[in-house]
Amino acid sequence: MDEPAWAEEDAGPIVRPYALTGGRTRHDSGAVLDLVDLIVAGEAEPTAAMELGPEHLVIRRLAADHPSVAEVAADLDLPVDVVRVLLGDLLRYGLIRVRKPASVSRLPDARLLKEVMDGLSAL
Repeated sequence: MDEPAWAEEDAGPIVRPYALTGGRTRHDSGAVLDLVDLIVAGEAEPTAAMELGPEHLVIRRLAADHPSVAEVAADLDLPVDVVRVLLGDLLRYGLIRVRKPASVSRLPDARLLKEVMDGLSAL
């Protein structure tokens, strides 16, 4: 008998995200996760009681370098919405924190920096 055209190995990338999130399409941590938000390792340590998959642990390791949500998705080769669900799990357990990137409006403008440099040069 011939194998069906849609074998399991062909369906891997389609089925995998659903399996990774347990069918969830949204995280329940309450945090809004933008693509540019930075992921930082939290204070808690993973325990056996936490329902974590290998992807969760990879994200936790990546958090040491403070990647953005988009970078985590690219590193794991997963859709961003799937990564948001996984990040929500880690947030709920306190394994990561989310930090908003520095706003361009909060950075000093070029004129101010030039004045500071001129002032320092005059010393």
